[in-house]
Amino acid sequence: MAGALMLTKDRWYEDHEVGERRETVGRTITEADIVLHAGQTGDFFPHHMDAEWMATQPAGQRIAHGTLILSVAVGMTAGDINPQAMSYGYDRIRFIRPVFIGDTIRVTAEINEMSLHAKRPKEAGYLHELVTVTNQHGDTVMVLTHLYLVNRRTSE
Repeated sequence: MAGALMLTKDRWYEDHEVGERRETVGRTITEADIVLHAGQTGDFFPHHMDAEWMATQPAGQRIAHGTLILSVAVGMTAGDINPQAMSYGYDRIRFIRPVFIGDTIRVTAEINEMSLHAKRPKEAGYLHELVTVTNQHGDTVMVLTHLYLVNRRTSE
């Protein structure tokens, strides 16, 4: 969200609930995105870079790197800065359908599980956020679980 104002806002573990949901606006994947990602990662596989070869393959055209879609989708969900939380990682990443040059993706992120930290249950917990990426046709192209480590409020 270029030009969007990011706020710093404390949200503790207890401030979240299962079912809380965020949705993004669309973002069109361009040839420039693919070329830049190839240069950054060194992944110049023909699936992404060779239009002539891909015309002979079942997909029929170049496809975006799965890691590009992962990066863009997660970035699309970034919003306000929460000093009480940090990304703990990603689980169950699946590339369901290819994303082509010119496709527009949208992201939905929904908390589907909350759990207390096993070793520090009074201090922190985990939010499990199901991230679903769809294309302009409403087809799911990628899913993953984004884990957040979030501080709990301390009693005084």
